[in-house]
Amino acid sequence: MKRIFLSFLIVGFIGSFALSATVTVIKFAVTVNPGSADYINWAIRQAVLSGSECLLIQLDTPGGLVSSTRTIVQSLLSSPLPVVVYVSPPGAHAGSAGVMITLAANIAAMAPGTNIGAAHPVAMGEEKIDEEMKKKIANDTIAFVKAIAQKRKRNVHWAIKAVEESASATADEALSLGVIDFLANNTDELLAKIDGKKVELDGRTVELKTKDAKIVELEPSLKHKLLMTLADPNLAYILLLIGIIGLYVEFSHPGFIMPGVVGAISLILFLISIQTLPINYGGLVLILLAIVLFVLELKVASYGLLTIGGIICFVLGALFMFEAPEKVFDAQHFAFGISKALVFPTAVALGAFIGLITYLVVSARLKKPYTGIEGLLGAKGEVKTKVGPNIKGLIFAHGEYWGAIANEPIEEGAQVEIVGYDGLILKVKRAGKA
Repeated sequence: MKRIFLSFLIVGFIGSFALSATVTVIKFAVTVNPGSADYINWAIRQAVLSGSECLLIQLDTPGGLVSSTRTIVQSLLSSPLPVVVYVSPPGAHAGSAGVMITLAANIAAMAPGTNIGAAHPVAMGEEKIDEEMKKKIANDTIAFVKAIAQKRKRNVHWAIKAVEESASATADEALSLGVIDFLANNTDELLAKIDGKKVELDGRTVELKTKDAKIVELEPSLKHKLLMTLADPNLAYILLLIGIIGLYVEFSHPGFIMPGVVGAISLILFLISIQTLPINYGGLVLILLAIVLFVLELKVASYGLLTIGGIICFVLGALFMFEAPEKVFDAQHFAFGISKALVFPTAVALGAFIGLITYLVVSARLKKPYTGIEGLLGAKGEVKTKVGPNIKGLIFAHGEYWGAIANEPIEEGAQVEIVGYDGLILKVKRAGKA
């Protein structure tokens, strides 16, 4: 009897763990880019595999790329499990793209002291676009946010104002306006409030059981950390710069190895980086042309013209490489392109560096050799055994004995000047004779 009771006790104990609800929580405190979009999609899959009740996204973002925002919204709207977006901690905001992400959640919540709004799209890199294009961009964005708000039964009027007029709202205002569902001071309070909440998933109704649920914090994988870090145009530009300098040093001074290795790794990271950014291939072609001109400077005596052309191509390529209007949500007008304060000083420094390396390489080629048989040309020596047109004798020069011939007979002990060589036989003339 005791054994049966003990067996039931063990089964019940194990069952209590097996039946206890879990909630997967991630922190999204980054800009919206392809790396962070992939991170959310990955987090949804992980939450499904772990059997979580829902995925809770703690959101704090200034905005980002429209294309990445659409990817995230699609992931949230088609998620096989409930997704809760919680704008937190106090002081956080769901700016620009964050508005669409919050509206697309099955359940939207905010912490006191947070805000949401200002979802008007702006041009990347402060590029000027005509009024007709601005109107098309705005209308497309309005249709986008309207569809999301209607799908999740949120305040469509305010959602449109957030795009048209860059309207913003505090957490209290968002709750009263029907933009969000709950106001909560912390994650535990939020999970208690949404317990029993019913959400629609692909035509089926799911009731959340989140009270006293176990919170599982999901950290981004190394891959996503790398992608989100590299999704910065300024960092991509710096990696490209390091790659160019490293390979240039290796090609101009073969055998150093380290500059070549560092340069190759930097260029590979740059290529990964531009896969996560909206690249303008015209700008990239200009950068490649600049590299070609820098390499040609080592081979062709252009007196710096190729370097100047390379610098011009490099600056223009850097400025245009990430220019892509109508692709950014940004309430704070952060520049998603490369900072001009970074481009011009580094371009000048790169030009000076390339010029210095080229000068050293050309100088080394023009400099008279000091070693080997070439270094003997013009040197003086002493005849040790008679030399002449048909007489190969010995001379002493640079501390060594060399076989030598001359156009005239020169006796032993005379001073001679080395004027040429044939293989290892030196050609000499009497010193001081023209």
